Amino acid sequence: MSEITASLVKELRERTGAGIMDCKKALVETNGDIEAAIENMRKNGQAKAAKKASRVAAEGIVLSRVTSDNKTGYVVELNCETDFVAKDQSFTKFANEVADYVLANNVSDLAALQAHFEEERTALVAKIGENITIRRVVVIEGTFIGGYTHGSKIAVLVAVNPASEDVAKKLGMHIASSRPEYAREDEIPADVLAKELEVQKGIANEDPNFAKKPENIQEQMINGRMAKFKAAIALVSQPFVMDPAISVQDFLNGEKVDVERFIRVEVGEGIEKKEENFADEVAKIAAATK
Repeated sequence: MSEITASLVKELRERTGAGIMDCKKALVETNGDIEAAIENMRKNGQAKAAKKASRVAAEGIVLSRVTSDNKTGYVVELNCETDFVAKDQSFTKFANEVADYVLANNVSDLAALQAHFEEERTALVAKIGENITIRRVVVIEGTFIGGYTHGSKIAVLVAVNPASEDVAKKLGMHIASSRPEYAREDEIPADVLAKELEVQKGIANEDPNFAKKPENIQEQMINGRMAKFKAAIALVSQPFVMDPAISVQDFLNGEKVDVERFIRVEVGEGIEKKEENFADEVAKIAAATK
């Protein structure tokens, strides 16, 4: 059997863009024949993508797009396994192609979007060596859509009335930082409030001093805690991040602008990330080139 040298693995990696371990395996299977290895890797592109589909892809990128009339906005999230690949030129190019397609074709159906790009996605998985997914496409409509993107990890789009790019951007920066869940307190669903009320009652009952207070005082205390909870998750009730002395509503009143709705998308939110042992990973890569 021919020796699988580090230089041979390196050459195959450079020619295919595949991962180190995949390159070494392909060379072992072809007894060091690099041309045969390339051919096999091309044939196995679909199989590689399917195998990698079970891996957790919690890193990635979010991109926003807004129509020329500023009436509709889109945020697209694409995921990969590592932050290194999230910055890879091939990955970011693919992500931008997906976002541009969403804008050009007014796409809101995730399944249809995934199907349209499946061939390109699987080819990129084979090239990069990581699982890649198109995870979300979120759409917002309103009088005027503007917003803010924090690097490539958080994208916020806000609908305001009347049109104000400056206000939309400042609100976007606030939302990116303060993470409100609803625009106003009266938009918080009843089930969310009911759940929080039970939590607050449970906390109160654990306090021995609470039970000693008159019933009307207990009720006032619970109501006060619920008021704080609602203010904390409603955009217009939060202290404005650029001037904490005023609320977001005060800021809007001063600008004579109203907020209609917003979307906030952060890379990987809701995905359970797998803890990796970096030292073991480095050792594995080093061993592959021996």
